[in-house]
Amino acid sequence: MADALIETAPGATRALVLDGETILEAHIEREDAPLRPGHRSPARLTTILVKGLGQGSRGIATLPCGTELLLSPLPDATEGATIGIEITRAALPEAARPRLPRARPLPAVPPVTPGASLAERLRATGHRLQTLIGPEDRLEAAGWSEIVEQARTGHIAFPGGLLTITPTPAMTTVDIDGDMPPEALAHAALVPLAQAIRRLDLQGSTAIDFPSLQGAARKSLDQALASALKAHLPGAHEATAINGFGLVQIIRPRTRPSLMEAVRTPGFDALEILRRAARHGHGPATLHAPRAIIDWLQARPALLESASRLRGGALTLHPDPRLATSAPHVS
Repeated sequence: MADALIETAPGATRALVLDGETILEAHIEREDAPLRPGHRSPARLTTILVKGLGQGSRGIATLPCGTELLLSPLPDATEGATIGIEITRAALPEAARPRLPRARPLPAVPPVTPGASLAERLRATGHRLQTLIGPEDRLEAAGWSEIVEQARTGHIAFPGGLLTITPTPAMTTVDIDGDMPPEALAHAALVPLAQAIRRLDLQGSTAIDFPSLQGAARKSLDQALASALKAHLPGAHEATAINGFGLVQIIRPRTRPSLMEAVRTPGFDALEILRRAARHGHGPATLHAPRAIIDWLQARPALLESASRLRGGALTLHPDPRLATSAPHVS
């Protein structure tokens, strides 16, 4: 059982799961993404995309709020019918167009029931929850910003090498580099790799490019990888055998955006600077940030008011085009 530090701030809830001082997991749950896995609701079957009643059938369902879902398999219903659904995967951010949430049909039309919150998920996993209140920023002291930087850059150093993690629409890729001999480098990367997959909440398919090994060396690496995943990656997952080119795939259930996707979602950097403004200091303050962040915050006055109340002073927004998106600050 690990300790989960959980903090609610304007616009988002954040959490770090710790084993002593080691960060096992990092999570953020935004208030503007309320449709969580497990959400149950009536819906209207809007469009049938692939007909049939088997697993290959699918269509579009629309919630009363107007949100569209990808529904599969199809229920025994016609277009326009009211059905019951349960969300199985949250919407996923992508550069071109966000992927729709996925849902499955229910045998009956249920009342609206929200999916489990971040705190409820962590509690169900068996973690000891510590809700953070008061002036001390324990989340930051535990390493929140460092993990955000890992998720932003995709660079994770380990003794003798470096993991470079890159999310793509199809899968997440991991490149392993270092100055060690190939077999030693591959084995040295195993535990950091398994820990990074858990810490950054990488889901779906993750493709890893290990140094190419042959024969007994490749078989030994397969066995060592299985042991590392068993020890450091709890929950359901599968791994392919490492092929002759050093490639392996690790597959985990895909239910929500990873932390790497979350830090690339519009508004993330705005929520981070708003958290710092609310927690660090007292009285009036000015938020210096690029125009995109300022515009995002100006469109959400309720968030600014909430942060101002927590800080005990009005917050003024100052656009600064010289700042990088990840480098806003409070003065």
